[in-house]
Amino acid sequence: MTTNPSVQKIMDDPKYRELVRKRSTFAWFLTALILIVYYGFIFLIAYDPAYLGTPLSEGGVTTIGLPLGVAVIVISILLTGVYVRRANGEFDDLTKQLIDGAK
Repeated sequence: MTTNPSVQKIMDDPKYRELVRKRSTFAWFLTALILIVYYGFIFLIAYDPAYLGTPLSEGGVTTIGLPLGVAVIVISILLTGVYVRRANGEFDDLTKQLIDGAK
């Protein structure tokens, strides 16, 4: 299979390998982080449901599980924002440099 010369030029560029490495490492780090948060919550549900059912205040109806569940969702949204911010900054800058260098 033959590759377009422009594509091959980009793939041979050290900045391309840097971009792929940085983006991949960062994405895997964020993936691991959210999996730890999510599965930590699931394991808490499985192994200590009584803790999650503990009311936040004496005589209250809201339990510890509700804010923890909301925290999982909020953390997911925040980590998505962190990735988007870095992708729109550093990763887009590297991509632009690659494209400019290929011209």
